[in-house]
Amino acid sequence: MNCQSKNGFASITLALLLAGGASSSAHAVATFDEVKRDFKPSETLVLDRNGELLQRLRTDKAVRRGQWVALPDVSPALRTALVLSEDKRFYEHSGVDWRAVSAAAWGNLWNTKTRGASTISMQLAGLLDEDWRAGAGGRSITQKVGQTVSAQILEARWRKDQILEAYLNLVPFRGEMVGIDALSRTLFGKAAHGLDEREAAIAAALVRAPNAKAAQVSQRACGVLKVMQAPAKVDCEGLDLFAAAALQRKAFDASEGVAPHLARRLVATPTVRAELVEARAGKQAGTSTSSVRTVVSTLRAPLQRFAVQTLTQQLRELRGRHVEDGAIVVLDNATGEVLAWVGSSGELSDAAEVDGVTALRQPGSTLKPFLYAEAIAERRITAASLLEDSSSQIQTSGGLYIPQNYDRQFKGLVSARTALGASLNVPAVRTLVMVSPDAFHKQLRAVGLPLKESGDYYGYSLALGSSEVSLLSLTNAYRTLANGGRYSAPSLAKNPKPVFRPALDARAAFIATDIMADPLARARTFGTDSILATRFWTAVKTGTSKDMRDNWAMGFSQRYTVGVWVGNASGAPMWDVSGTSGAAPIWAAIMNYLHKTERSRAPVPPAGLVQSRTQFGNQGGTPLEAARSEWFIQGTEQAVFAANSGNGDFGPAKASRSGKKPAAEAEAEADAPPRITAPASGTIIALDPDIPPKNQRISFSAEGRGTRWIMDGKEFARGPQAQWLPWPGRHVVQLVDAGGKVAGEIKFEVRGAGVREASARGGRAAKR
Repeated sequence: MNCQSKNGFASITLALLLAGGASSSAHAVATFDEVKRDFKPSETLVLDRNGELLQRLRTDKAVRRGQWVALPDVSPALRTALVLSEDKRFYEHSGVDWRAVSAAAWGNLWNTKTRGASTISMQLAGLLDEDWRAGAGGRSITQKVGQTVSAQILEARWRKDQILEAYLNLVPFRGEMVGIDALSRTLFGKAAHGLDEREAAIAAALVRAPNAKAAQVSQRACGVLKVMQAPAKVDCEGLDLFAAAALQRKAFDASEGVAPHLARRLVATPTVRAELVEARAGKQAGTSTSSVRTVVSTLRAPLQRFAVQTLTQQLRELRGRHVEDGAIVVLDNATGEVLAWVGSSGELSDAAEVDGVTALRQPGSTLKPFLYAEAIAERRITAASLLEDSSSQIQTSGGLYIPQNYDRQFKGLVSARTALGASLNVPAVRTLVMVSPDAFHKQLRAVGLPLKESGDYYGYSLALGSSEVSLLSLTNAYRTLANGGRYSAPSLAKNPKPVFRPALDARAAFIATDIMADPLARARTFGTDSILATRFWTAVKTGTSKDMRDNWAMGFSQRYTVGVWVGNASGAPMWDVSGTSGAAPIWAAIMNYLHKTERSRAPVPPAGLVQSRTQFGNQGGTPLEAARSEWFIQGTEQAVFAANSGNGDFGPAKASRSGKKPAAEAEAEADAPPRITAPASGTIIALDPDIPPKNQRISFSAEGRGTRWIMDGKEFARGPQAQWLPWPGRHVVQLVDAGGKVAGEIKFEVRGAGVREASARGGRAAKR
């Protein structure tokens, strides 16, 4: 035997051995159902509690796969184009096209270019088994033999439609795109069933040359079209521009739906991380299942969509007032499940990725219910106790703190019910003086508000919401009130078993809730027909932070707690947006949606409460407030509340009944040497967020006759009393006597956004 014969014999023997090995390996070819089940999309589908799609979120950054597409859901044009382009005799051969193999061998012998002999079945075998995939230098003889054998086994075990379906879902098209769903949605912005002949031709051309330039793709696509149609009828003019535009398009967004922020949170949460759940790939009867990354959330899809639409509509109506962001949370009172989570205003926002539900913001007056509840629980006040609403200067480490009210006016003596309902600031600060910032701080932490600093750090401004909280934690704190002072954490898992703990005296929580549900209590500030009034039972509170940066509406019904924030993610101030014009309309709309068919009843009073008739003393011949039936913690009830009543009760204020100084006292002050009596030098004045521009005034008072007031070198008033429209900054005020001599001088600072007399917008508030 010569050397040449020996080499030929060795080659044949080696090929047979390789074929045998490949055959045994190929016997491990997976079934169609196994391949479909193991298919892993590059995205996670976030579903609502009933299985309705909320959000599609990309979670695999390495590759771009869509969902598995059943063959009947692929356009006939694409099926035809792919078969004609890749494997003309697909429906005739049994895995290997021997005619194409012969043509390829003959072409190699004579150096003639041919199409190639790889069939769809052979390509699929290479996609299913890494051993048969071509390397940088192409496939080895071992791989070619193994691929051939595997293709024949596939044909023996799978139907033709299964082979074509799997191939369409597994074949790489371009760049990171794998499978027809990713391709059709990315390049053409549509589902695979909607591809026309031009689009199908481009898709088929990309199979052969995934990363070819646009000109090459259009040339190949034109060739495919000529095979699909009669060459004389094919017009490839403009195909190059169409192909170039398609290859540049990125229509398949990384995230799509109505709950992007919640979706990212769920996927990133270890305990709720995306799981592979067996789901139906299509609705056709008899289809097998494919793996779909899904997370089932606690949300209600119809409610989520309504919340998104309501927020968008309200912000569009506020266009021109420098407000572009908002967030919404809806909680189930009993379980703590999150039913709606809207993190931003989407396309209306310049910071749509920021989650307004978890971002920290100043809550403004929304903390007041917890303050009054704490004071009532400590028996420092009752809902009927009289609090003095008058000019107040409180010494702090940073200077004098002077709180102001919504309308820049003082009401004199008011009950705690009126003070909370009407959101009066001065009584709230006086109440905090009684409770202490440290005790209030502990109470806020008990209801789930994780304040970063101590009570002493915030000082008395804590009464007006100078801390920072998230919408989620604040909404859940209100849910604590709805549950009678019992706290449990909010839940993103379905059917939780909430563990409640007492966080607030149940009796005090009931009284604070009753005040927030009382339309008469808030009438002094909001009127009796405000947006806060609902046709069913609800308790609600609004708030605005310093410089009008944050606007809130927080409240609950018997079953739901709804929290709304409106503002700017950048922290920029809004213009002329108050609690009732910003967040409150959204809150009211969502509450009305929730209770289209559901009732809401007032809570049952807990043990230890009594309801008794209460009257109020007179001021200037008029009762301070109308007599009413009031709730009390047992043992704190009183029949009459009046100023200087001497009964040592809860909160009578020290003031004359008329609120005016006696004539002799006023005359003595007029004859005294000129001096400034208020405000004191070093005062820091913090403007209230909700005050209308026309009411932005700071009062100055002095003793002496013939005096003039000089502000920063310019006269602005004459006489013992003066009012000034505040403007942020440091200012110097001088009191000049009748002879033109400076009799007194003070320096003070105004913090917050102010307004000039001629300005149409202003009073954009600040709470320190």
